[in-house]
Amino acid sequence: MTDNRPVYFTDDKLTALDARYEAQKLAFGPLAFQAARCLRKFGLLEIVSGAGRRGVTLEQLQAQANISDYGVRVLMEASLGIGLCTLNDGSYRLTKTGLFVLTDPMTIANFDFNHDINYQGFFHLDEAIEKGEPAGLKALGDWSTIYEGLSSLTEQQLKSWLAFDHYYSDGSFGLVMDKVFAKPVTRLMDIGGNTGKWARACVSHDDKVQVTLVDLPQQVALATQAIKDHAGAARVSFYPTNILNPELGLPKGHDVVWMSQFLDCFSDAEITGILNKVAAVSDEDTRIFIMETFWDRQKFEAGAFCLQQTSLYFTCLANGNSQMYHSDVFRRCVEAAGMEIVATTDDIGVSHTLLECRLVN
Repeated sequence: MTDNRPVYFTDDKLTALDARYEAQKLAFGPLAFQAARCLRKFGLLEIVSGAGRRGVTLEQLQAQANISDYGVRVLMEASLGIGLCTLNDGSYRLTKTGLFVLTDPMTIANFDFNHDINYQGFFHLDEAIEKGEPAGLKALGDWSTIYEGLSSLTEQQLKSWLAFDHYYSDGSFGLVMDKVFAKPVTRLMDIGGNTGKWARACVSHDDKVQVTLVDLPQQVALATQAIKDHAGAARVSFYPTNILNPELGLPKGHDVVWMSQFLDCFSDAEITGILNKVAAVSDEDTRIFIMETFWDRQKFEAGAFCLQQTSLYFTCLANGNSQMYHSDVFRRCVEAAGMEIVATTDDIGVSHTLLECRLVN
Protein backbone atom coordinates (compact mmCIF):
# COMPACT_ATOMS: atom_id res chain seq x y z
CA MET A 1 0.00 0.00 0.00
CA THR A 2 1.26 3.45 -0.87
CA ASP A 3 1.90 6.00 1.87
CA ASN A 4 0.81 9.19 0.08
CA ARG A 5 -2.29 9.62 2.23
CA PRO A 6 -3.03 12.71 4.37
CA VAL A 7 -1.42 12.64 7.81
CA TYR A 8 -3.45 13.82 10.79
CA PHE A 9 -3.02 14.05 14.56
CA THR A 10 0.62 15.12 14.50
CA ASP A 11 0.44 18.65 15.98
CA ASP A 12 -0.89 20.28 19.16
CA LYS A 13 -1.83 23.78 18.00
CA LEU A 14 -4.32 24.86 20.66
CA THR A 15 -3.57 27.53 23.19
CA ALA A 16 -3.90 26.53 26.83
CA LEU A 17 -7.20 28.44 27.08
CA ASP A 18 -8.63 26.76 23.98
CA ALA A 19 -7.40 23.36 25.12
CA ARG A 20 -9.14 23.76 28.45
CA TYR A 21 -12.37 24.66 26.62
CA GLU A 22 -12.04 21.53 24.47
CA ALA A 23 -11.59 19.50 27.64
CA GLN A 24 -14.88 20.88 28.99
CA LYS A 25 -16.62 19.83 25.78
CA LEU A 26 -15.45 16.29 26.48
CA ALA A 27 -16.52 16.47 30.12
CA PHE A 28 -20.03 17.52 29.12
CA GLY A 29 -20.06 15.53 25.88
CA PRO A 30 -22.76 13.03 26.92
CA LEU A 31 -25.08 15.86 27.93
CA ALA A 32 -24.39 17.84 24.76
CA PHE A 33 -25.04 14.74 22.65
CA GLN A 34 -28.44 14.15 24.22
CA ALA A 35 -29.34 17.82 24.00
CA ALA A 36 -28.52 17.88 20.28
CA ARG A 37 -30.55 14.71 19.76
CA CYS A 38 -33.55 16.21 21.55
CA LEU A 39 -33.27 19.47 19.62
CA ARG A 40 -33.74 17.44 16.45
CA LYS A 41 -36.27 15.00 17.91
CA PHE A 42 -38.61 17.72 19.22
CA GLY A 43 -38.46 19.72 16.00
CA LEU A 44 -36.71 22.78 17.43
CA LEU A 45 -33.88 22.74 14.88
CA GLU A 46 -36.43 22.40 12.10
CA ILE A 47 -38.37 25.43 13.37
CA VAL A 48 -35.20 27.51 13.57
CA SER A 49 -34.16 26.35 10.12
CA GLY A 50 -37.54 27.30 8.70
CA ALA A 51 -37.18 30.81 10.07
CA GLY A 52 -34.14 31.39 7.89
CA ARG A 53 -32.15 34.59 8.22
CA ARG A 54 -34.86 36.44 10.09
CA GLY A 55 -34.50 34.03 12.99
CA VAL A 56 -37.05 33.04 15.61
CA THR A 57 -37.55 34.22 19.18
CA LEU A 58 -37.82 32.00 22.21
CA GLU A 59 -41.48 32.91 22.56
CA GLN A 60 -42.17 31.94 18.97
CA LEU A 61 -40.39 28.63 19.48
CA GLN A 62 -42.39 27.95 22.63
CA ALA A 63 -45.62 28.67 20.78
CA GLN A 64 -44.81 26.21 18.02
CA ALA A 65 -43.14 23.38 19.94
CA ASN A 66 -45.01 20.42 21.42
CA ILE A 67 -42.98 20.40 24.64
CA SER A 68 -43.06 22.63 27.70
CA ASP A 69 -41.84 26.22 27.61
CA TYR A 70 -39.17 25.19 30.11
CA GLY A 71 -38.00 22.36 27.87
CA VAL A 72 -37.71 24.72 24.90
CA ARG A 73 -35.73 27.23 26.95
CA VAL A 74 -33.12 24.84 28.35
CA LEU A 75 -32.62 23.07 25.03
CA MET A 76 -32.26 26.29 23.07
CA GLU A 77 -29.79 27.69 25.59
CA ALA A 78 -27.81 24.45 25.33
CA SER A 79 -27.85 24.78 21.52
CA LEU A 80 -25.71 27.91 21.78
CA GLY A 81 -22.76 26.35 23.58
CA ILE A 82 -23.00 23.19 21.47
CA GLY A 83 -22.75 25.36 18.36
CA LEU A 84 -26.05 24.48 16.72
CA CYS A 85 -27.60 27.95 16.94
CA THR A 86 -26.63 31.58 17.34
CA LEU A 87 -28.57 34.24 19.28
CA ASN A 88 -28.62 37.84 18.11
CA ASP A 89 -31.16 40.55 19.01
CA GLY A 90 -33.32 37.97 20.73
CA SER A 91 -33.57 35.67 17.70
CA TYR A 92 -32.13 32.20 17.22
CA ARG A 93 -30.60 31.22 13.88
CA LEU A 94 -29.29 27.87 12.72
CA THR A 95 -25.52 27.43 12.29
CA LYS A 96 -23.90 25.26 9.64
CA THR A 97 -23.30 22.62 12.30
CA GLY A 98 -26.96 22.78 13.26
CA LEU A 99 -27.93 22.23 9.63
CA PHE A 100 -25.77 19.10 9.45
CA VAL A 101 -27.30 17.72 12.66
CA LEU A 102 -30.75 18.37 11.21
CA THR A 103 -30.32 17.12 7.64
CA ASP A 104 -27.03 15.31 6.98
CA PRO A 105 -27.61 11.55 6.45
CA MET A 106 -24.20 10.57 7.86
CA THR A 107 -24.65 12.68 10.99
CA ILE A 108 -28.17 11.33 11.54
CA ALA A 109 -27.01 7.72 11.08
CA ASN A 110 -24.19 8.30 13.57
CA PHE A 111 -26.49 9.97 16.10
CA ASP A 112 -29.13 7.25 15.96
CA PHE A 113 -26.54 4.45 16.11
CA ASN A 114 -24.85 5.97 19.14
CA HIS A 115 -28.12 6.59 20.96
CA ASP A 116 -30.00 3.37 20.19
CA ILE A 117 -27.04 0.96 20.22
CA ASN A 118 -24.10 2.43 22.14
CA TYR A 119 -25.20 4.95 24.71
CA GLN A 120 -26.28 2.86 27.69
CA GLY A 121 -23.66 0.17 27.16
CA PHE A 122 -20.75 2.61 27.12
CA PHE A 123 -21.07 3.07 30.86
CA HIS A 124 -19.15 -0.23 30.92
CA LEU A 125 -16.30 0.72 28.57
CA ASP A 126 -13.72 0.57 31.35
CA GLU A 127 -14.88 -2.94 32.25
CA ALA A 128 -14.68 -3.99 28.59
CA ILE A 129 -11.11 -2.71 28.35
CA GLU A 130 -10.08 -4.46 31.56
CA LYS A 131 -11.69 -7.80 30.72
CA GLY A 132 -11.24 -7.87 26.95
CA GLU A 133 -14.90 -8.67 26.43
CA PRO A 134 -17.96 -6.64 25.30
CA ALA A 135 -19.11 -5.73 28.81
CA GLY A 136 -21.56 -3.11 27.53
CA LEU A 137 -23.51 -5.63 25.46
CA LYS A 138 -25.60 -6.56 28.48
CA ALA A 139 -27.46 -3.26 27.98
CA LEU A 140 -28.91 -4.76 24.78
CA GLY A 141 -29.19 -8.47 25.56
CA ASP A 142 -27.57 -11.63 26.84
CA TRP A 143 -25.27 -12.61 23.97
CA SER A 144 -21.56 -13.25 23.54
CA THR A 145 -21.35 -10.84 20.60
CA ILE A 146 -23.78 -8.39 19.09
CA TYR A 147 -23.90 -10.39 15.85
CA GLU A 148 -25.59 -13.26 17.66
CA GLY A 149 -28.30 -10.87 18.84
CA LEU A 150 -29.03 -8.78 15.75
CA SER A 151 -32.21 -10.68 14.99
CA SER A 152 -33.35 -10.11 18.59
CA LEU A 153 -32.84 -6.34 18.74
CA THR A 154 -35.88 -4.12 19.03
CA GLU A 155 -37.28 -2.71 15.80
CA GLN A 156 -35.76 0.73 16.50
CA GLN A 157 -32.38 -0.69 17.52
CA LEU A 158 -32.13 -2.86 14.41
CA LYS A 159 -33.21 0.06 12.23
CA SER A 160 -30.43 2.24 13.64
CA TRP A 161 -27.82 -0.54 13.45
CA LEU A 162 -28.65 -1.31 9.83
CA ALA A 163 -28.84 2.37 8.86
CA PHE A 164 -25.34 2.90 10.27
CA ASP A 165 -23.96 -0.24 8.63
CA HIS A 166 -25.60 0.37 5.26
CA TYR A 167 -24.80 4.08 5.09
CA TYR A 168 -21.10 3.33 4.99
CA SER A 169 -21.32 0.32 2.68
CA ASP A 170 -24.22 0.75 0.27
CA GLY A 171 -22.76 3.67 -1.63
CA SER A 172 -19.53 1.77 -2.15
CA PHE A 173 -20.86 -1.39 -3.75
CA GLY A 174 -21.70 0.11 -7.13
CA LEU A 175 -18.31 1.80 -7.30
CA VAL A 176 -16.34 -1.45 -7.12
CA MET A 177 -18.43 -3.73 -9.33
CA ASP A 178 -16.30 -3.04 -12.38
CA LYS A 179 -13.14 -3.97 -10.49
CA VAL A 180 -14.57 -7.22 -9.15
CA PHE A 181 -16.08 -8.17 -12.50
CA ALA A 182 -13.15 -6.88 -14.58
CA LYS A 183 -12.54 -10.55 -15.37
CA PRO A 184 -15.32 -13.12 -15.85
CA VAL A 185 -16.68 -14.36 -12.52
CA THR A 186 -18.40 -17.72 -12.41
CA ARG A 187 -18.70 -18.28 -8.67
CA LEU A 188 -18.26 -15.64 -5.98
CA MET A 189 -18.09 -16.33 -2.25
CA ASP A 190 -19.40 -13.48 -0.07
CA ILE A 191 -18.04 -14.06 3.46
CA GLY A 192 -19.90 -12.08 6.08
CA GLY A 193 -22.80 -11.45 3.73
CA ASN A 194 -24.94 -9.80 6.42
CA THR A 195 -28.38 -9.01 4.96
CA GLY A 196 -27.39 -10.00 1.44
CA LYS A 197 -27.08 -6.57 -0.18
CA TRP A 198 -23.79 -7.40 -1.90
CA ALA A 199 -25.12 -10.76 -3.08
CA ARG A 200 -28.19 -9.08 -4.56
CA ALA A 201 -26.01 -6.44 -6.22
CA CYS A 202 -23.82 -9.13 -7.79
CA VAL A 203 -26.63 -11.19 -9.31
CA SER A 204 -28.20 -7.98 -10.60
CA HIS A 205 -24.91 -6.87 -12.15
CA ASP A 206 -24.10 -10.21 -13.80
CA ASP A 207 -26.85 -12.53 -15.01
CA LYS A 208 -24.70 -15.65 -14.80
CA VAL A 209 -22.67 -15.36 -11.60
CA GLN A 210 -23.41 -17.77 -8.76
CA VAL A 211 -23.00 -16.32 -5.26
CA THR A 212 -22.40 -18.25 -2.04
CA LEU A 213 -23.27 -16.18 1.04
CA VAL A 214 -21.35 -17.24 4.16
CA ASP A 215 -22.33 -16.03 7.61
CA LEU A 216 -23.60 -17.05 11.03
CA PRO A 217 -26.86 -19.04 10.99
CA GLN A 218 -28.77 -16.07 12.46
CA GLN A 219 -27.52 -13.76 9.74
CA VAL A 220 -28.15 -16.31 7.03
CA ALA A 221 -31.77 -16.46 8.18
CA LEU A 222 -32.08 -12.67 7.79
CA ALA A 223 -30.36 -12.74 4.40
CA THR A 224 -32.56 -15.58 3.15
CA GLN A 225 -35.67 -13.53 3.85
CA ALA A 226 -34.17 -10.41 2.28
CA ILE A 227 -33.13 -12.21 -0.92
CA LYS A 228 -35.97 -14.69 -1.51
CA ASP A 229 -38.09 -12.35 -3.67
CA HIS A 230 -35.15 -10.92 -5.62
CA ALA A 231 -34.98 -11.67 -9.34
CA GLY A 232 -31.64 -13.42 -8.99
CA ALA A 233 -32.45 -15.32 -5.80
CA ALA A 234 -32.05 -18.70 -7.50
CA ARG A 235 -28.36 -17.96 -8.07
CA VAL A 236 -27.66 -17.25 -4.40
CA SER A 237 -26.86 -20.15 -2.10
CA PHE A 238 -26.17 -20.03 1.63
CA TYR A 239 -23.47 -21.52 3.79
CA PRO A 240 -24.23 -20.99 7.50
CA THR A 241 -21.16 -21.43 9.66
CA ASN A 242 -19.15 -20.05 12.54
CA ILE A 243 -16.04 -18.76 10.82
CA LEU A 244 -14.08 -18.91 14.09
CA ASN A 245 -14.70 -22.62 14.64
CA PRO A 246 -11.36 -24.28 13.75
CA GLU A 247 -13.19 -27.48 12.82
CA LEU A 248 -15.26 -25.77 10.12
CA GLY A 249 -13.84 -24.81 6.74
CA LEU A 250 -15.12 -22.82 3.77
CA PRO A 251 -16.64 -24.13 0.53
CA LYS A 252 -14.31 -24.59 -2.43
CA GLY A 253 -14.61 -23.73 -6.10
CA HIS A 254 -14.93 -19.93 -6.16
CA ASP A 255 -12.92 -17.70 -8.46
CA VAL A 256 -13.62 -14.59 -6.36
CA VAL A 257 -13.75 -14.24 -2.58
CA TRP A 258 -15.35 -11.08 -1.24
CA MET A 259 -15.21 -9.70 2.32
CA SER A 260 -16.67 -6.25 3.00
CA GLN A 261 -16.76 -4.69 6.47
CA PHE A 262 -16.36 -8.21 7.79
CA LEU A 263 -12.79 -8.72 8.95
CA ASP A 264 -12.94 -5.61 11.14
CA CYS A 265 -15.28 -7.65 13.35
CA PHE A 266 -12.36 -9.79 14.53
CA SER A 267 -9.05 -9.51 16.37
CA ASP A 268 -5.71 -9.45 14.57
CA ALA A 269 -5.13 -13.16 15.20
CA GLU A 270 -8.68 -14.05 14.15
CA ILE A 271 -8.30 -12.08 10.91
CA THR A 272 -5.17 -14.06 10.08
CA GLY A 273 -7.01 -17.29 10.91
CA ILE A 274 -9.91 -16.40 8.61
CA LEU A 275 -7.54 -15.48 5.80
CA ASN A 276 -5.80 -18.83 6.28
CA LYS A 277 -9.18 -20.51 5.74
CA VAL A 278 -9.65 -18.44 2.58
CA ALA A 279 -6.18 -19.40 1.39
CA ALA A 280 -6.98 -23.07 1.94
CA VAL A 281 -9.83 -22.93 -0.61
CA SER A 282 -8.04 -20.63 -3.09
CA ASP A 283 -5.45 -21.10 -5.82
CA GLU A 284 -3.15 -18.79 -7.76
CA ASP A 285 -6.05 -17.63 -9.95
CA THR A 286 -8.41 -16.77 -7.10
CA ARG A 287 -8.97 -13.05 -6.66
CA ILE A 288 -9.56 -12.08 -3.04
CA PHE A 289 -11.15 -8.70 -2.31
CA ILE A 290 -11.23 -7.02 1.08
CA MET A 291 -13.17 -3.75 1.46
CA GLU A 292 -12.64 -1.95 4.75
CA THR A 293 -12.63 1.48 6.36
CA PHE A 294 -9.06 2.14 7.50
CA TRP A 295 -8.73 5.19 9.70
CA ASP A 296 -5.25 6.04 8.41
CA ARG A 297 -6.38 6.13 4.76
CA GLN A 298 -9.17 8.68 5.08
CA LYS A 299 -9.33 11.70 2.81
CA PHE A 300 -10.66 13.91 5.62
CA GLU A 301 -9.76 14.16 9.28
CA ALA A 302 -13.45 13.86 10.24
CA GLY A 303 -13.50 10.41 8.66
CA ALA A 304 -10.48 9.30 10.66
CA PHE A 305 -12.07 10.65 13.84
CA CYS A 306 -15.36 8.81 13.28
CA LEU A 307 -13.59 5.52 12.62
CA GLN A 308 -11.35 5.83 15.67
CA GLN A 309 -14.40 6.33 17.87
CA THR A 310 -16.31 3.53 16.13
CA SER A 311 -13.51 1.21 17.20
CA LEU A 312 -14.77 1.61 20.76
CA TYR A 313 -18.16 0.20 19.72
CA PHE A 314 -16.36 -3.04 18.85
CA THR A 315 -14.52 -2.90 22.18
CA CYS A 316 -17.56 -2.28 24.34
CA LEU A 317 -20.48 -3.93 22.54
CA ALA A 318 -19.70 -5.84 19.38
CA ASN A 319 -17.13 -8.41 20.46
CA GLY A 320 -14.52 -6.91 22.77
CA ASN A 321 -11.46 -7.44 20.59
CA SER A 322 -11.73 -5.78 17.17
CA GLN A 323 -11.76 -2.28 15.75
CA MET A 324 -11.62 0.00 12.72
CA TYR A 325 -8.05 -0.84 11.84
CA HIS A 326 -4.93 0.95 10.67
CA SER A 327 -4.16 -0.47 7.22
CA ASP A 328 -0.72 -1.69 8.31
CA VAL A 329 -2.38 -4.19 10.65
CA PHE A 330 -4.33 -5.69 7.73
CA ARG A 331 -1.24 -5.82 5.55
CA ARG A 332 0.55 -7.89 8.20
CA CYS A 333 -2.45 -10.23 8.51
CA VAL A 334 -2.62 -10.71 4.73
CA GLU A 335 1.07 -11.51 4.55
CA ALA A 336 0.88 -13.88 7.53
CA ALA A 337 -1.76 -15.89 5.63
CA GLY A 338 0.54 -16.36 2.64
CA MET A 339 -1.06 -13.66 0.51
CA GLU A 340 0.01 -10.36 -0.98
CA ILE A 341 -1.84 -7.16 -1.79
CA VAL A 342 -1.68 -6.56 -5.53
CA ALA A 343 -3.88 -3.45 -5.76
CA THR A 344 -5.17 -0.79 -3.37
CA THR A 345 -8.00 1.62 -4.19
CA ASP A 346 -8.78 4.39 -1.71
CA ASP A 347 -11.64 6.91 -1.41
CA ILE A 348 -14.42 4.53 -2.39
CA GLY A 349 -17.76 5.99 -1.37
CA VAL A 350 -17.75 7.60 2.04
CA SER A 351 -14.64 6.02 3.51
CA HIS A 352 -13.67 2.66 2.05
CA THR A 353 -10.47 1.15 0.71
CA LEU A 354 -10.50 -1.91 -1.54
CA LEU A 355 -7.63 -4.37 -1.29
CA GLU A 356 -7.18 -6.96 -4.03
CA CYS A 357 -5.12 -9.91 -2.80
CA ARG A 358 -3.82 -13.19 -4.13
CA LEU A 359 -1.83 -16.14 -2.92
CA VAL A 360 1.91 -15.71 -3.01
CA ASN A 361 3.41 -18.07 -5.58
